[in-house]
Parts: sequence; structure tokens; C-alpha cells
Amino acid sequence: MSEYRSLRERYSLLDLCRTPDLATEVTLQPVRRIEVDAAILFSDLLLPLAPMGIAFDFIHGEGPAIAEPLRSDADLARVRRFEPRTELGYVLDAIRQIKRALSGRVPLIGFAGAPFTLASYAIEGGHSNNFAHTKSVMYGHSSAWHRFCDLLADIVGEYLVAQVEAGVDAVQVFDSWVGALNAADYREFILPHTKKIFDRIAGLGVPTIHFGVGTGAILRELRTAGGDVIGADWRTPLDEAWERIGSDRAIQGNLDPTLLLGPLDRVFAATDEILERANGRAGHVFNLGHGILPTTPLEHVQALARYVHQKTRS
Repeated sequence: MSEYRSLRERYSLLDLCRTPDLATEVTLQPVRRIEVDAAILFSDLLLPLAPMGIAFDFIHGEGPAIAEPLRSDADLARVRRFEPRTELGYVLDAIRQIKRALSGRVPLIGFAGAPFTLASYAIEGGHSNNFAHTKSVMYGHSSAWHRFCDLLADIVGEYLVAQVEAGVDAVQVFDSWVGALNAADYREFILPHTKKIFDRIAGLGVPTIHFGVGTGAILRELRTAGGDVIGADWRTPLDEAWERIGSDRAIQGNLDPTLLLGPLDRVFAATDEILERANGRAGHVFNLGHGILPTTPLEHVQALARYVHQKTRS
């Protein structure tokens, strides 16, 4: 969006995240321009790393970069526990501001990163294609791995509780990279920690969403870990994904975000297929299967939102 790019010319991504007035503005921008049914808090899933003593920044054109990646037992032992209400208070201030600005127009979704994705960033030092460093620690230093992920689960769980206290209407746990694991490894190394987060936020009276990418082979495990709504990306047809997740859970997805770079007739055809596979069942949250790409034409997103509303309006 042009208004977002204008802000990014003047402020860094971390400035936007850490300044409640700016985070509020960026959160509201798509609500003003697109027929969305919810606002999503503008923040970044890496924010909890800095108070843990894991410094990072965003490198232009490359994404996040960890100053000193964690590669040994000693590195993992140095990370610190912290109180999210204090160290991440600026996020909670932004939530309160956004809720006042929305005035009930649409609900607000908060979010945080899941243990595998946060741990992978901290260990890899940035994006990875094979997660070699992460898996080396996971397999070779499993006790230290579990201690680190348990700490992450404690912090993320409390952070999400604080977001609910501040006013969000739903919370989403992002495990963007967990598709790098097979089902057995997920069950051994991740499921207990992610489940700890969902157990912590259960009973708060808000819906919980569990999102991952490339998770077709572990959708049953994601369901076991928790979430009222389980995300499905575009690699698995929606009805097949829902069967793996279970009919007692809702599903989010699953349009390929790259389709929005092409002609609208193809976007609408793919949308029709997803809606046909959903078959009018309650519990389908239409969404992209992953994040929107920066080069996506805004008018395509606007047209998609209008089209879904027209096709599903009862």
C-alpha cells in the first residue's frame, strides 16, 4: 500500500512496531481500503527476542538478522526470561489505541511467534532454506533445545494473555517455518511447547488460531498442539486439509498469495474452488495461505475481498 511505503521511507520497521501511534496507523490502513472482516495488529513476531538478550535488526532487502546467533548450549543458557507487560508494553499500548480507533467496526487479531519459528530465527541468524543449524541443535543438544523452547512457550503464552487483557478479540500463533519438520520430529521437539502456549491462553474467551506454512503433513499434529482455527496453506486442497484437522475445528485459508499477481479471472476461479471445497460449512475463514507479497496490486486484494463477500453473502 502506498501509504505504508510512505511511512517506511521515514521510519524503520522496528520504529513502526515500537511506536504505538505508528503501529495504530499501519494496522488501520488496510481496514480503510479493503473489505476485511478483521484488523490484524501491526507488529513483528521477533519482538520478544530482544528482551531475551537476542539482538536483531532488519536488513534492507534481506529481512531480519540476528546479531549473534545461538549455536551452543552456553548460548542458549544465556537467554533471559522477561515480563511481556513491561518489556513489550508498547505493543499493548498500540492494542488499546487501535481498539479505540476501530470503535467496534471490526475485531482485532493479536499474534505472536511459535517456539520453532522463534528458535529457528535465533539459531539460524536469519532466513534459512534447510534449517541445518536449528536441526543440529535440536538433534545434538536436545536438552538445551527443550529448555529454550519451554522458555519461549512461557514468554509467548504470557505475551498473548497480556494482548487479550489489552483488548484483542482473537490471537494467532504463527509458526511460519514449522513445515520444515516431519510429523515425528514435530511431536518430539515442538508439540509439547506449542501446546503449552495454547493451554495457557485457553479459557480467555477469545478464539485462537494456529498458523503454519508447508504443514500438510503435520496438520493433525498442529490440531493436537492446539487452536480453535488451524491454518492451511495452498499446497493441500481445503477439504482434504479440513479432514486431517477434524470437523470440530475451524480452518483458515487457503488461496496461494502469488495468484494475486496474475489476472483476476484466475484469482476468482481459484477462489470459487476453495469455496466449493468448503461447501458452505461453518468455520471456514477465507484467507491467503501465507502473507501477502509486497508487489501485489492493491486493487486485486480489494477485488478479492469484494468477490468473497458477494459469493458468501447469505
